[in-house]
Amino acid sequence: MNEQPTPTKRLRPFRPWQVLNRYLYTLERPSSAGVPILYTVEVDSLSEDDTVQLYENGYLATTNDLPASIEIDGGTIEVAVSLYGVTRVDFVSDDGTGRRLAPVPGTLEYRRRRFDRRHPRLSRAIGWAAIAILVVNLVLAASFALEITTKVPMVAEQFGTFVSPIQLPAWANTTLVVAGILAATERVLTLRHNKILDLETIWAAS
Repeated sequence: MNEQPTPTKRLRPFRPWQVLNRYLYTLERPSSAGVPILYTVEVDSLSEDDTVQLYENGYLATTNDLPASIEIDGGTIEVAVSLYGVTRVDFVSDDGTGRRLAPVPGTLEYRRRRFDRRHPRLSRAIGWAAIAILVVNLVLAASFALEITTKVPMVAEQFGTFVSPIQLPAWANTTLVVAGILAATERVLTLRHNKILDLETIWAAS
């Protein structure tokens, strides 16, 4: 889907109760006429369509399916999402240089960015803790997936069965799932993403 609607829909103001579902990022760029244009990227996880909307100076300019590559003057805006939020929102210029869009004040992403600037050491510690939690969940998920796979008769006959040496009580599994959700959210808030580390495996680990 790649709609080009008429400029009648205006960008809604951001409200505090929308912090968990509405993601807003901005970029100011000169137009071909030399007049600055404020681009605003909006992703709403509560919308029925898996889309991103781009506003120009507060008016809707285009709606694209996610992941999206939206052409603007001088380059493209690249947007990608995961289960936990926006994982990429970058402007890539025609010469190949990249620039991350800025989160709109009031959003969780903006607050996390402000926290990083005010408390850089604590922010780094939180980031490393998130990585450690995701690594643990990834190992548990891989072990669980291998155990399930070897229970398939055809696989068991060929390779034997595997029983995971890591057997956790229910409370520990629940704790890891909650910690994994928080860690994944932390990674999204700081727009950090790794194809392996950020696999959505915390549900399998339970």
